[in-house]
Amino acid sequence: MTSIPVTPRMSHDVRLRALHRYGTNPSGFLSLNSGNEYFTEPGLDGFIAFRPARRIWVQFGGPVAAPDTRRELLAAFIQRAKEKRVRVLGVQLLRQDAELQAEHGFHTNQFGSSFSISLPEFTLRGRTFVKTRNMISRARRDGVAVRELGRDLAPGQVDGLRRQLDEIDASWLRQKGRLTREIRFFVGERTGEYQDLRRTFIARREGGTGQDDVVAYISYSPVFGTQPGWLYDLTRRRPEGARGAIEMAFALAAERMKEDGDPWLHLGLTPFVGLDPANELDSTHPSAARAIRLLAERGQFLYPSASQASFKRKWRPQLVTPEYLTFPGRLRLIDVWRLMKVANLI
Repeated sequence: MTSIPVTPRMSHDVRLRALHRYGTNPSGFLSLNSGNEYFTEPGLDGFIAFRPARRIWVQFGGPVAAPDTRRELLAAFIQRAKEKRVRVLGVQLLRQDAELQAEHGFHTNQFGSSFSISLPEFTLRGRTFVKTRNMISRARRDGVAVRELGRDLAPGQVDGLRRQLDEIDASWLRQKGRLTREIRFFVGERTGEYQDLRRTFIARREGGTGQDDVVAYISYSPVFGTQPGWLYDLTRRRPEGARGAIEMAFALAAERMKEDGDPWLHLGLTPFVGLDPANELDSTHPSAARAIRLLAERGQFLYPSASQASFKRKWRPQLVTPEYLTFPGRLRLIDVWRLMKVANLI
């Protein structure tokens, strides 16, 4: 029995029910983020999440529908886009989704990779994790402890922490620089209609009463489908926060999920990482592949993929999965611009 929430709400929330029944993408819960729109077709149980951006619909993942209707739902979505005279740009598609998109003449290019930890095998023992254990020990010596919202903290305590979490979000952005914007669409959110289904772990200095008690937090979203578990979807910490606090929160969350019987902890997409010609399909666009490789080499000012990948790889994930970008015709500069606008990168 896993700890993934299955609630009565799923019987009347059509999108949540479809995601629970048919979701295959470990990042699928992000399709429920605030601001997304949903395409549905009468007679078909399921949806396609997207976000409009002028003359483009940015599609998130593949169709969330029964296997025998996914092709039909995608065809109806693409036809509607043609009628509206908008282009469809697909992001965070798994290989099977990219192959389905290619049947409609779309080009498919690997955009990055996602990493996953098999929780039954998770451990911090051994020489591999000496540095990580030392960082956690340092945080503990600094008086840091980790508590899970809704499990270790009473409702009254949770309400009192919300202002501190808002302050952490603001200070985290200031630390990144005045031109840095908070990434959306590709990552989780701390508010919204489905926040009660997420798990949040807070690192704070125990016994303190000041506004800086909380030094970091991590939130996780539920993952359904063939590799159920949790998605590591949002991390924030104070610039002056205790070293090792994030590692302490991550380790506690993984251990707790393992104890609960959850099979997988997914670390999410890291753009521009793990690019491999062996992952490309026949529908790959050569020029787009070169552009993506160039961004991988020189695009750290847009997205810190190297540091993100380093943090994820240090937990020794057993599974690396390529994720794809799909588009019709050629990938235009305006397509990239609007994708970046949707993600709030510019």
